[in-house]
Amino acid sequence: MDTIDISVLGLIAAFALIIPTLLADQYFQLGLRRDSLTSIAKMSLQLMLVGFFLEYIFQQNSWWLNLTWFALMVGTAVFSTVDRAKIDLKPIWWLILITFAIPTLLVLIYFNSFIIRLDYLFDARYLIALGGMLLGNVLSTNIVAINNFFQNIKDQQKYYLYRLAMGATRKEALAPFFKQSVQLAISPSLAKTATIGIVSLPGMMSGQIIAGSSPSTAIKYQIAIMIAIYVASMLSVIMTILLTSWKSFDGCGMLKQSRT
Repeated sequence: MDTIDISVLGLIAAFALIIPTLLADQYFQLGLRRDSLTSIAKMSLQLMLVGFFLEYIFQQNSWWLNLTWFALMVGTAVFSTVDRAKIDLKPIWWLILITFAIPTLLVLIYFNSFIIRLDYLFDARYLIALGGMLLGNVLSTNIVAINNFFQNIKDQQKYYLYRLAMGATRKEALAPFFKQSVQLAISPSLAKTATIGIVSLPGMMSGQIIAGSSPSTAIKYQIAIMIAIYVASMLSVIMTILLTSWKSFDGCGMLKQSRT
């Protein structure tokens, strides 16, 4: 069954859905109208531009072009993380690049090689679509982990220094903060994973069903991608905290002033 295309009138009808929220915003004086319209306008413009580029990329399906687009996605995610972090990560942005790119690319290659068994590992449809889902989750979990890790060290500096004074190595002194940050970052992903299927139908699965795939095929894809998202997020968070902490403390184990 072919997917039903959305006409221009249908797209206009989609934008019309915003009207009730604008009326509610005006009535309750929520002050969200400008931000809502701006966000939706930016989202629409970005997606339309991306759509044009992806049409070309999918037609070419060149490995170097596909990897270039993937690199652009990674770079954008890194920039967003550095920008939204509560500490100054600009001097070590290249470490964030490594912790985003390596786990995501390795999981993608494994997924394409052993799970769906593609003949062409860098097929644009899978590399870009799956890569986008992985990076979106890697981005959100890393922002939570980084902010929580360094904020807790600053808030509990006396406890951290006490552990150092009692003879703990920097790794041992940071262990409780590391554990808490990873748990906090990954917990929402685990909660979401545990409730998929009963509480919610995820976008990928719904999209495949609408596109004509059988529910059983969509379910198998969703199980595989949720595992891939969890693994990529977990590995990336662990790498990010380890590498950023390696470059954020001096020889005495003190947090560098440039990171505060």
